Amino acid sequence: MNKTEKEKEIILTPEKNTLLEEYEKYSESRHLIVNKLKEKVEALLLDLDSSPVVNGRIKNFSSYFSKYIRFLKSGVKEPKITDLMGVRIICPFIEDLQAAENLIKKHFKIIEREVKGHYNFKEFGYESTHLLIRIPPHLVKRYGNPGTDIAEIQIRTILQDAWAEVEHELVYKAEFSPFDEPMKRKLAAVNASLSLADIIFQEIRSYQRKFTKEMGKRRASFFQKIEESTDNLLFTARQEAKTSLPVVELDNPSSDIDDLLVNALSAHNQNRFNDAISQYTKILELNPDNIIKSIIYKHRGMAYFACSQYEEAINDFTLSLELDPESYKAAYYRGVVYSVQKQYLKAIDDYTLSLKIHPYQAFCLFRRGQAYFHISDFPQALADCDNSLALEPGNQATIKFKNLLHEKLQM
Repeated sequence: MNKTEKEKEIILTPEKNTLLEEYEKYSESRHLIVNKLKEKVEALLLDLDSSPVVNGRIKNFSSYFSKYIRFLKSGVKEPKITDLMGVRIICPFIEDLQAAENLIKKHFKIIEREVKGHYNFKEFGYESTHLLIRIPPHLVKRYGNPGTDIAEIQIRTILQDAWAEVEHELVYKAEFSPFDEPMKRKLAAVNASLSLADIIFQEIRSYQRKFTKEMGKRRASFFQKIEESTDNLLFTARQEAKTSLPVVELDNPSSDIDDLLVNALSAHNQNRFNDAISQYTKILELNPDNIIKSIIYKHRGMAYFACSQYEEAINDFTLSLELDPESYKAAYYRGVVYSVQKQYLKAIDDYTLSLKIHPYQAFCLFRRGQAYFHISDFPQALADCDNSLALEPGNQATIKFKNLLHEKLQM
């Protein structure tokens, strides 16, 4: 190194102790403000369906000093470190990134937005959104000057954050030599795998929403038929009261049958029951495992019930129970069909079986109470009615049924 280079290095290198003293001067205010920013961001993100993780972050002095020197060496005379303090939002899914960013933009003054995505071997960490925000003046007024008026908010997925942490250790804390090509390819492959995993997770999330939407439509139609087929027997002269019933859950169908299942549900929702039954049958012909078969038999039974093919429905619910003895919903649905057929003793047996598997079913207690009513066992009907109301106190159909029982028992 010649004299000129030495003089240049001396000029570029600041007094470290002076910077450290300046850094520590605002340390307490910095921590207080970052904690408040973290709390505010957490409160904003409660509006999201998912549950992002929020972390507060303050750059330590070693990192601060290293970045300061890099700026000086790049020709910046008065370096301004904009990420001295900040917040990191870690989202489960890709779709959450934009939603989180929109909330930040709505509640903070944005100074700069940068999407950092690097594609050469040294900087191939995939995208991460960085927002520079103006620190709200009321926080500075309350907690003191933090030594900067800007904070950074980073928004990443869980996998993006994991990659960034590993990348920092393996790439930015080391220098690759010309002989590192095999390692570069390995790191690039890992990065590509994580990026693909993020995309697949999002696709699964989107599919689940589509599936849930179709399930909801079909569920409403199914429960309406249950109510019309059973409650009217009790209240023929009264306006029918709608009963609140639980969600019909589908347990993790195999990915091989996803499309067939969505098609079946779509047909079901459009009252194309024969098409739905055909789709369910095709799934069964694929010979999935017993748990999946049990679920499909249960759903095909619901389709048969919807088009009043009661014997077929009973057969499918029976097959569902044989394959999965814990399928309390199949037992309940079979009981409903028996009730519609006015085979009340069989219905009571099935409701009882369902309650034995899963005791906390207000709707099942209500239906069993109805069956007891029809065989004139009013005390047992009232007991089931009271137990149902204990689980779901505001259910108007059950309250109405209880009033009817009081009349029958002349209470």
